Amino acid sequence: MNQEKIGKFIADLRKKQNLTQEQLAEKLGVTDKSVSRWENGKCLPDVSLYKDLCNILGITLNEFFSGEKIKDENFKEQADNNLFNALENSSFTLKEKIKYYKRKWKKEHISKFILCFISWLVLIIALKFQNVEFYVISTIAGMLATIFYIVLYNQMMIYVENNAYKKLKSKTNYNLYE
Repeated sequence: MNQEKIGKFIADLRKKQNLTQEQLAEKLGVTDKSVSRWENGKCLPDVSLYKDLCNILGITLNEFFSGEKIKDENFKEQADNNLFNALENSSFTLKEKIKYYKRKWKKEHISKFILCFISWLVLIIALKFQNVEFYVISTIAGMLATIFYIVLYNQMMIYVENNAYKKLKSKTNYNLYE
């Protein structure tokens, strides 16, 4: 997929329909800056917008991915090329979503990390004041750190699964030409 070509294609079709970036953005529920970024080839619209965008611009998804109108005799070949490109890029997109949601969860839950660390530290200090042997303290501290890690990691992965895979599951019955 050529983002710049697709962006120019969006801009041309929008202008042919006498729509401003702001009007197109309003119809799609995004900002005019988003439309500008698409048209400048800086990024592509979110997948959830493809159907509405194609309907507004009067094109097929195949034409959208091609960045041009497709003649009937080239349609099948171009559809195969676009499908191959989409499949090739989909795993990268999923990896990026997973990475994004992991970072987002960590930022949103930094207080949990701090609280776990403080609890861990307080326990170690309390055990030291109780004159508990060092090997017992280190064993307890290690086990507690492992438990904290497992619990927090599992919470993060549940969050990632619920967000990164959510759209994939809901889009499986997605019919573009309804």
